[in-house]
Amino acid sequence: MKHATLRKFTDQTATIGIVGLGYVGLPLMLRYTDVGFRVLGFDIDTEKVGKLNRGESYIEHISAAKIAAARQKLFEATTDFTRIAEADAVILCVPTPLNKYREPDMSFVIRTVEAIQPHLKAGQVISLESTTYPGTTEEELLPRVEADGLVVGKDVFLVYSPEREDPGNPNFETRTIPKVIGGHTPACLEVGIALYQPAIDRVVPVSSTKAAELTKLLENIHRAVNIGLVNEMKIVADKMGIDIHEVINAAATKPFGFVPYYPGPGLGGHCIPIDPFYLTWKAREYGVNTRFIELAGEVNSAMPDYVIGKVSLALNEHKRSLKGSKVLVLGIAYKKNVDDMRESPSVEVMERLAKLGADISYSDPHVPVFPNLPGHTHFKLQSEVLTAESIAAFDCIVLTTDHDKFDYPLILQHAALIIDTRGRFPATASNVVKA
Repeated sequence: MKHATLRKFTDQTATIGIVGLGYVGLPLMLRYTDVGFRVLGFDIDTEKVGKLNRGESYIEHISAAKIAAARQKLFEATTDFTRIAEADAVILCVPTPLNKYREPDMSFVIRTVEAIQPHLKAGQVISLESTTYPGTTEEELLPRVEADGLVVGKDVFLVYSPEREDPGNPNFETRTIPKVIGGHTPACLEVGIALYQPAIDRVVPVSSTKAAELTKLLENIHRAVNIGLVNEMKIVADKMGIDIHEVINAAATKPFGFVPYYPGPGLGGHCIPIDPFYLTWKAREYGVNTRFIELAGEVNSAMPDYVIGKVSLALNEHKRSLKGSKVLVLGIAYKKNVDDMRESPSVEVMERLAKLGADISYSDPHVPVFPNLPGHTHFKLQSEVLTAESIAAFDCIVLTTDHDKFDYPLILQHAALIIDTRGRFPATASNVVKA
C-alpha cells in the first residue's frame, strides 16, 4: 500500500484534498496546482466555496486572478465531505482557537476528523497542519482514523506538519518556507515527505508527530516572549525619556547575538497570542508551570491598557477629556499591509476607548468596512478617508497598525495629537506621543 501511495505523489497523479480554505489552505492549494496536482478543497462555508468556484478571492493578498487560474485548471471547492474518498492526501487546515477559559478549543479539529473519518480509504495520507499541543495527533486523530479498522502505518498514513504562513510577507511564500514534518510511524513519515516534497523546496523531517507539534509552539513562543520583553523595555524606556525604536535599531547593528523585535499595542494574529497557552495548558498535565511564558503573556495582554493610559494622559495635556473626544484609530488589521483581523489588538484598543466614552472612528485601507468579529464589539463603521480636513477634525489619532499605504507626512502635518504605538512618527514632533 505504501509503495502505491508513494508512486502517486512521484508521478503527480495524486489528488490533494485540503480541508479549510483560509489563510493556510488557499496558499497551499495554489502551490499544489502550480506544480500540476489536482486539488479538491473542502470548507463548511458555502459562501466561500461559491466565491472560489467562481474564481473569486476573499483574502486581499491572494489575488482573484490566481484563484481563477487554479479553478480553470485543477482546483474545485466543495462542501460535500463524502468526496474525501476522491483524495489521496487529506490536509487539515482548520482553526485551533482558545475557549473563554484560555484553554485549547479542539472542536474544529475533532469535528473535521469525525466528518472525514467515514470516507477515509486505504492508501490515503492524513496531515494535520493546525497549530496545537504536543500529543494531539496521537490522542485525537489516531483513534478516530483507525475507528473503522484502518491501521495507521499500514493501510493509511498519519502525519503532523505545522503551517508556517506569514500573510503579506513578500519575502517568503509557501514554496520557499521549509516544511517540518513528523510521522506516527516511519512509513507515515516516508509518505508524508513524498506528499510535501513536490510542492516545498525543503522538507525537514523530525522523529515524531509530538516533536513536530512542539516545534511549531516553540517558534511562536519564541516570538511571544521576545515581544513581551521589548514591550516591557518600551515602558522602561518611556519612563527614562528614551525612544525605544532608536535603541532597537542601534542594537540591531550588532551582527551577532541580537535579533530585533519591535513593540506594539499588543499581540495579534492567530498564532502568537494563542499558541503559548496551548503549551502552558498541556505542561500542567506533566506538573510543569511555564512561568516565563505566562509572564510574557501577561505583559503583552496589558499593552492595550498601556496605550489607553497614554491616550488619556496626552488628551489631558491638551485640556481634553477622553470621554467625548473624537479618536481615530489608524490600522485595525493585526499586522501591517494585510486585511487579517484575527486577534487584532487594535480592536481591543477600540473597545476600551469606546467604553471610556470616546467617539471612535477608524481608517484602514485594507479593511473598508468593520467586520463582525465573534466575541468583540461590532462597530458599525466604515474606513475614514484621510484628508487634511478629516485628519484635523479628530482630537486624537492612535496609530495601532502601521500600513505602508498611510500618508504619514500628511497625518503628521495636520493631526492635533498622535499616539504612536509603532514608531512611525518622529519622537521630536510636538504633536507625537510614543506609546
